[in-house]
Amino acid sequence: VQLQASGGGLVQAGGSLRLSCEASGSIFSINVMGWYRQAPGNQRDLVGTITRGGTTTYADSVKGRFAISRDDARDTVYLQMNSLKPEDTAVYYCKLEVNDGTYVGYREVWGQGTLVTVSS
Repeated sequence: VQLQASGGGLVQAGGSLRLSCEASGSIFSINVMGWYRQAPGNQRDLVGTITRGGTTTYADSVKGRFAISRDDARDTVYLQMNSLKPEDTAVYYCKLEVNDGTYVGYREVWGQGTLVTVSS
């Protein structure tokens, strides 16, 4: 299974971006989908997650500004980012819990990351 993240770029403060992360390969089911970010010199932090049932959780720093959604028909997770701030600048990574039908349970698969730069 491979993940392809896209949608990053340069945006001015107050602007919006929408990230996508599409899974490909042998996929039986996907459990939790999530987005993480890592700013230069910092650890990788959770941005938010979405369960198969559609329940979302968010880091306090992005609540009310970011929204995660998923399209299970496309094996894709999205991150809509609004009211962006310079402190949102980071490489954004998606992580999916995937089962390919050959084992019980799920394993974590990470995307390659997409850079978001917010200018002031």
